[in-house]
Amino acid sequence: MEESTMKEGKLMKKGKAAANMMDRLPREVVVHILSRLPLPSLLNSKLVCRGWRTLIRDPFFISKHLSNLAEAGNDPSFILESNWPIPDQRHFIDFFDHSEGKVISKKLPSSPMPMYLVDSCNGLLCMHDTSRSVYICNPFTRLYIELPKLIKYPTLVGNLGLGFHQKTKEYKVIQIVFRRKLRRVDSSTTSTTSSESEVQILTIGSPSWRDLGTIPYRFIHSKTKALVNGRLHWLSKPNRYTTASLLVSFDLETEQFQEVPKPDCCGSERCLRHLMVVRGCLSAGAFHENDERVEIWVMKEYGAKESWIKELSIGRYMPPTLTQQESRHFIYSKRNLFVRVLCVLKNGEILLEYKSRALVIYDPQHETFKEFTFPEMPRWFKIIIHVGSLNWLHH
Repeated sequence: MEESTMKEGKLMKKGKAAANMMDRLPREVVVHILSRLPLPSLLNSKLVCRGWRTLIRDPFFISKHLSNLAEAGNDPSFILESNWPIPDQRHFIDFFDHSEGKVISKKLPSSPMPMYLVDSCNGLLCMHDTSRSVYICNPFTRLYIELPKLIKYPTLVGNLGLGFHQKTKEYKVIQIVFRRKLRRVDSSTTSTTSSESEVQILTIGSPSWRDLGTIPYRFIHSKTKALVNGRLHWLSKPNRYTTASLLVSFDLETEQFQEVPKPDCCGSERCLRHLMVVRGCLSAGAFHENDERVEIWVMKEYGAKESWIKELSIGRYMPPTLTQQESRHFIYSKRNLFVRVLCVLKNGEILLEYKSRALVIYDPQHETFKEFTFPEMPRWFKIIIHVGSLNWLHH
């Protein structure tokens, strides 16, 4: 008993000595080291000593950590939200050490009320609840704010997007609601519909949303959105029976919509299906009507049509997770419509999502596919790229 007590006493003394040593390190050295850690390691560092805990909570340090993550060009991290079997459950997946064969998965605390994932920007999540109220939150600090009620269609959440403009330092939330508008062709009962959407925007910190009027676009689901050069981007199509026909941007500073030139691959049989960001460039996944391959196109110089290049072409694959019944449906339908390119990893591998049911890592060098799973991975999910940060709103 006495020997055990003596050992515990020695361990406590060693722990205090180590903490005191950490406290004595020059602040600039500590900032340099800690600000380059992935978020899970940074959170563990708060337990080392009181000085580090205070530093990590400092707004200047949080800003530097977020900036270093953006500049380092590390492999991305994600928030994965379960739709089934357990809804309203979220996991943080970090590919920071993927080059060394390590991927971190962390189950996040449940929200106090049922919430639905919408978008992510600079470590902040945009979410809405069952009553259609919209929130901004940080899943790690658990800080959140409820945004002002929408001016129009307060019970309807349309296509929402969260963005940040580096020049103005403003976060903005945009809502785009598609409304079918009947137009009578002649005096008879024959009529047609036009593609028109209504737009509202909120600068976070402002007391109310502003109405930006209507735009002649019908945007595809928000999963196709990409934030590049201070602009949000969507694919637009005339109606749900046709393939995407336009690439449209929204400038967060000027609050103007503009069409962006598409690659020449977009003909009558090949079309852009979804958007993503590859090494900081606006990129798109394209499919061919009569082909089973998905192509990755990258715009090397923003706004220059001639700078679009085809980087990769990915063949057919059936993830084992999909059931036999779903597999038959996958085979006899347009297979590539169910495949979404999430990102290109530093080692050149591609992370793919199949029908919100499976994650797959594709190795283009060896043309091999490997399904990615983690403990408690749900059978149905929504996944978005999310920077793990302690960032919060300061206005």
